[in-house]
Amino acid sequence: MTTAPPLTPGPRTPSPPTTAPLAGFTVAVTAARRADELSALLRRKGAQVIAAPALRIVPLSDDQRLAAVSDDLVRRPADVVVATTGIGFRGWVEACETWGTVDGLLDSLRASRLLARGPKAKGAIRAAGLTEEWSPPSESSAEVLDYLLQRGVQGLRVAIQLHGEPLPDFTAALRLAGADVVEIPVYRWTQPEQTGPLDRLIEAITCGGVDAVTFTSAPAAAGLLARARATGHGDALVQALRRDVLAMCVGPVTARPLMAQDIPTTWPERARIGAQVRSLAEELPARFPTLAVAGHRLRLRGHAVLVDGTVHTLSPTLMRLMRALAHRPGQVQDRTRLLTCLGEDADAHAVETAVARLRTALGDPKIIQTVVKRGYRLALDDTPGCE
Repeated sequence: MTTAPPLTPGPRTPSPPTTAPLAGFTVAVTAARRADELSALLRRKGAQVIAAPALRIVPLSDDQRLAAVSDDLVRRPADVVVATTGIGFRGWVEACETWGTVDGLLDSLRASRLLARGPKAKGAIRAAGLTEEWSPPSESSAEVLDYLLQRGVQGLRVAIQLHGEPLPDFTAALRLAGADVVEIPVYRWTQPEQTGPLDRLIEAITCGGVDAVTFTSAPAAAGLLARARATGHGDALVQALRRDVLAMCVGPVTARPLMAQDIPTTWPERARIGAQVRSLAEELPARFPTLAVAGHRLRLRGHAVLVDGTVHTLSPTLMRLMRALAHRPGQVQDRTRLLTCLGEDADAHAVETAVARLRTALGDPKIIQTVVKRGYRLALDDTPGCE
């Protein structure tokens, strides 16, 4: 059993001037595979990362269904075999190795037309000593389906390697077109063995502690939503993802469970985690305008303020106070309004103390201007700039 990665980000220390695009943001990673790689890429962009797998991959190397399907394909090779994922195709071959039937499987596959949904599936096919007929540049299942339907599948036996969940639209379209469809269940998804980290991640998202959530598979997106519903936080999670938290997917297939809940999603042109991180590094900072304040350039982030490129990390209380002042830049915020940012036990004097602490944290007291008997405001320059 592997130990789940810790949810709590590392200690926040003062940062030097930086151009890291994700500095000051907290990004969640829900991946079960390649979570370390994705987290490292995000940290290189300056993000603080919270990682909690939303699912667990269960190989079916000892599953009777996979063994039965494999034996059937050895006896009656398919006309077409579609490999949808590299890990799934490799797992299928490795499972047959454990059963001693891999030679028969490979002979069967050599007699079939092999299609690869993307480069990873293509690589797995070639690693097995086989050659694919075609692979779409988009890595889209829809494009694979179009390719098959355009060439005709009437009377053909088409085997589909599933990638963790059924493909009902894909297989139904092939059956309607006259194909005999064989589904190959190489592995399946289930909830993590330890759900505590995932529950804490959901709480962080719903409480405003996360600025963006990354998804690398549709089952991970569905798993996060399902776990939130099971723990009574489903509505709060959906609302957070609809309003304040950016959902960054690796591709449109991954986004489907979120889109079904009317959650705005975005993804890069190429379904790669590197492209996903680059897109996030562009889109997340763009949500926050740059303000010209007291001769400085200010930009709010999730838990920090960039002042002339230097990251000033703030406590949650001071961050709420800063957001209140920046909500209507230049307008006076009265003490009663600012008091609500400090908690139920705060008194009027607490506002003055918090503003003093915020001025110190930002490095220039002139950034926040006192308006006598009225309150406080950001000291916008005469010609404030926005980006």
